[in-house]
Amino acid sequence: MGHFEKVKNYLLEMGFSIDSEDLAEELCVVSDEDRGINNLVLDCEDPILILEQLIMPIKGGSADSFKRLLQLNRSLVHGAFALDEDGTTLLFRDTLQLENLDLNELEGSIDALSLAMAEHGEELLEIAKSA
Repeated sequence: MGHFEKVKNYLLEMGFSIDSEDLAEELCVVSDEDRGINNLVLDCEDPILILEQLIMPIKGGSADSFKRLLQLNRSLVHGAFALDEDGTTLLFRDTLQLENLDLNELEGSIDALSLAMAEHGEELLEIAKSA
């Protein structure tokens, strides 16, 4: 079984339905509103699995806002908040090694995103408004 099939099987074991997938690019998208997961992209880019979810647009940005995002990153179990290349979109991003990936590791990464959204969602909205 290839890495992409393994990732998809793990997602199904965790109760996710796959919203969309691109076999050629080996990526899929899942959502689960109850877990705070909204269009989470999982991209197999051998040797790593990239997990990335758009959180919200950010217009402008102050040093205090970005400082606070870095402070929030310290509290995350897995992954980190990041900006896209243009600096206009806040993302959650994590990477995992594909070779030895197991269900617990993938579940831990996705749970970390759920927890981050539950714990910091309101503050992230305030940061986006002030940025």
